[in-house]
Amino acid sequence: MGDTYRMFLDMVSGSRYIVAFTGAGVSAESGIPTFRDKGGLWERFRPEELASVEGFMRDPVKVWRWYIWRMRTIYSSEPNYAHLALALLERKGRLRSIITQNIDGLHTKAGSRRVIEIHGSIWRVRCARCAYRSEIKEVPNESELPPTCPECGYMLRPDVVWFGEPLDNMKWSMAVKEATRSDLFMVIGTSGAVYPAAELPYIARNSGSRIIVIDPNPTAFDDIADLRIWSRASEFFRGIWRDLESLPPLDPA
Repeated sequence: MGDTYRMFLDMVSGSRYIVAFTGAGVSAESGIPTFRDKGGLWERFRPEELASVEGFMRDPVKVWRWYIWRMRTIYSSEPNYAHLALALLERKGRLRSIITQNIDGLHTKAGSRRVIEIHGSIWRVRCARCAYRSEIKEVPNESELPPTCPECGYMLRPDVVWFGEPLDNMKWSMAVKEATRSDLFMVIGTSGAVYPAAELPYIARNSGSRIIVIDPNPTAFDDIADLRIWSRASEFFRGIWRDLESLPPLDPA
């Protein structure tokens, strides 16, 4: 692993616009279940019932109870070394942004400020009818489901992207812009199974960026990786933490 550490540090040190692209594998070591891995959530739950507009309209209480269960799991979870390392690199002026598919908010909890949540956030709600949106800080009361919109009285839903829904145009445009501007694009904890998010490493590559892939399992991006790190993200960043701490700050100007 020593050579891998040195290669990683050399690439980070030699880059001026680093962007991270993260998926469920980053949060797995914080105790948050993944979806597609063996034993993941989609082996136990049907996505069309719990993560679609049709499922929500058919049984909003059932969907909300599932999201409340997930909220409670996330609420008790803490950022791991991967989240903390990315926040550290941002503070040092080296990491310019994080594009995440995760909805758990752990990047923000770790201290990252430039986070693009392309699949939304479990800690926001929006009206299923009008334009109302709001952040939430507490898990909704199960005895009052589904919660209702304070503006029009219709049902509120989690502000996340469900199956069959398009990404938010503004967030997607920001993500594409960041991928295009990057000179080092780190793909961390994502297999590349979800589109259009999985297009981003290829957009970065086609714009001249170098690619680092960190994941213990094969991914769709292995063939374009300049450095392939076969490790869980938290384990890798825990091992390299002191070296990251010693990196000098970079003026992002």
